[in-house]
Amino acid sequence: MKFFDQVKLHTKKIPRGRVASYGQIAAMISTPRAARMVGWCLHTMDGLSDVPWHRVINSKGYITTNCETHTSSVQKQLLEQEGVKFIKKDGLWWTDMKRYQWRSRESEV
Repeated sequence: MKFFDQVKLHTKKIPRGRVASYGQIAAMISTPRAARMVGWCLHTMDGLSDVPWHRVINSKGYITTNCETHTSSVQKQLLEQEGVKFIKKDGLWWTDMKRYQWRSRESEV
């Protein structure tokens, strides 16, 4: 299966109200150093995609997108609709990964 297809497959597994990191998704598809590629793949999603791109954030809990299509405010709004809480920290939106990070058996490899 191609890399982008694997990213999409694993991102779809993240349940509502949970988040995963770019590196976590990369590790799940046996490419632990490909976090930026995961981000690029999710960047290609359009508004009609069924892939919940908004549930993937950086490993420290920050929303770090700078995409004009998928803005940080859109990502924050989508996650807040699912119950994820944010605060402004260091000029970025931050959430508590200990509370909201999705843990799957695959991501604990």
